[in-house]
Formats: sequence, C-alpha cells, structure tokens
Amino acid sequence: MISIKGLTKTYAGGFQALKDICLEIDRGEIFALLGPNGAGKTTLINAVCGIVNATAGEILVNGHDTTNEFRKTRGMIGLVPQELPSESFETVWNTCRFSRGLFGKPASPEHLEKVLRSLSLWDKKDTISMELSGGMKRRVLIAKALSHEPEVLFLDEPTAGVDVELRQDMWNVVAALRDEGVTVILTTHYIEEAEQLADRVGVINHGEIILVEDKEKLMRDLGKKQLVLHLQAPLTELPSQLSDYHLELSEDHLDLTYTYDTKRDSTGITALLGELRAVDIHFRDLQTSQSSLEDIFVDLVNKDR
Repeated sequence: MISIKGLTKTYAGGFQALKDICLEIDRGEIFALLGPNGAGKTTLINAVCGIVNATAGEILVNGHDTTNEFRKTRGMIGLVPQELPSESFETVWNTCRFSRGLFGKPASPEHLEKVLRSLSLWDKKDTISMELSGGMKRRVLIAKALSHEPEVLFLDEPTAGVDVELRQDMWNVVAALRDEGVTVILTTHYIEEAEQLADRVGVINHGEIILVEDKEKLMRDLGKKQLVLHLQAPLTELPSQLSDYHLELSEDHLDLTYTYDTKRDSTGITALLGELRAVDIHFRDLQTSQSSLEDIFVDLVNKDR
C-alpha cells in the first residue's frame, strides 16, 4: 500500500532528519513505527502525507506518486497529528462534515454517524469542540481523519494524554479498521500499544530505519526468557561446573539469573537444577520472565547510539 524508496529530508540548516529511508507497508496491516524523540517518526509521516517536501526519494501510495499525484494520494490518507488543532467554535458534527467536504466527498450522514458512534462521540455530535475534554478532542481528530473514508490512516501518538479507558476504546477502533481493510501506521510512546495492536514493527533512530520485522518474530528472536533463582544463602562465586550455563550473579549474591532460548529443543533448566543440587546450591524460590517489546526496543536503540 505504501512504498518508500531512498527517502531523504535535509532541512535548510543542514540537519538531516531522514536518511535514505526504504520501507514497504502492506495493505490492511497495522504497522507500528517506534523511535525515541527526534528520531524522525513525524517527519516520515509528514513526508508521506505531503506536509513536508522530501529532499530526495520516491513515495508511492497504492502505486501513485505523492509528488506528481498529490491530490489523489492525499485523498487516500487520513492523518491524526500529535497536536490538538480543531475548529474550536464548531460542533463535532460540523467539524467532521466539513473535513469530508474538503476531500470532495459527497455528503454521507450515515458514514459520519457510524464513525462518531464507533468513537463514542455520537452523544457529543452537537457539542462545540472547545467544550470537550482533551481525550474527547483526540477522538474528534480521529473522526475527522476517518470522515472521508481513507484507505490509509496515520496515527501520530493518538493516545497521548488519553486516560486508560479511552485508550482501550481507541485500540478497539483501530483493530476494527484493520479488519475493514484500512492500512494503519501508528507511532506511539506506549509500547504496550504496539505490542497489542501491531502486525509488524519498524524502529527508526537518527533518521534511519534500523529494523523492520514481524512483531511475533521480533519478540521470539530478540526477546529473552530468563529464570531467576532466589538463593537460600549468599553465593560468593560461581562453581566452575556451572560455567556452561553463563549464569549472572546479582550484586547482593542472592540471585542467579539464567537466560535461555525457548526455540531450542531443550531449555537446559532441568540439567541446571541438577547441577545446582550436585554442587550443594539451594534456592528458596524461582521465577521466569519474558522480554517485552519495550525491552527489545530499548536494547535496539541503545545499540544504535
């Protein structure tokens, strides 16, 4: 649905915000674009939407060039920006109706009603935007972006400043849009948002895409599974018989951590416990943990510094 090749953006002062970005986003998928502040996420989105002029490169939306066919490609895209600009003195209904008209779409009260109901805004349709809470204003932005029935939806930090309940409602809306065939590109600081919603994940840092991977595969390949053993007594040093397990001893000498690969035929846990008994090391409790997408993201960004 979106094809980006050699995309570069250098500002007048010489700052290079995007560096030779190449990216393919499939029709009907939810793609999470992750990166720290200043990594280039918003610049990339704005370039696809035609808000920022690229210095070099090509962007195609459903096979159409965003530079030569701007009106056509922009009409395929809905954008929910980070900021909260809105027609403060207009009602929610008029705001969405006007936005639909801007894209040359014929009036469709049925579609607008469907969008507003899906976002729990129907009872606010006659409310002036400036009277809404921050979370409701965020929903209005999404309703505006969906008013002209786009094939691609960009959500740039869509749940920033939104409470947990509203955030969960928005996640449900995004999942429903994907089921209807809409391609969704999401940037977020809430890693659990990407973990719950995304089909694939891309990580951008210093204006470069450093990784694009299926979310489940990413978590399998880069995620760590760990067994932590809480010892009955402090251990000053690890016996040589345990060297093959690459154990980590905590600073207080009371915890042993074993990291293992769940894809292997054997995790080695049974053999490790047997070795511990053989060298007379006893533990009072144990627990396992799995790396989250957030852990993987932090590791990737730190390695890229």
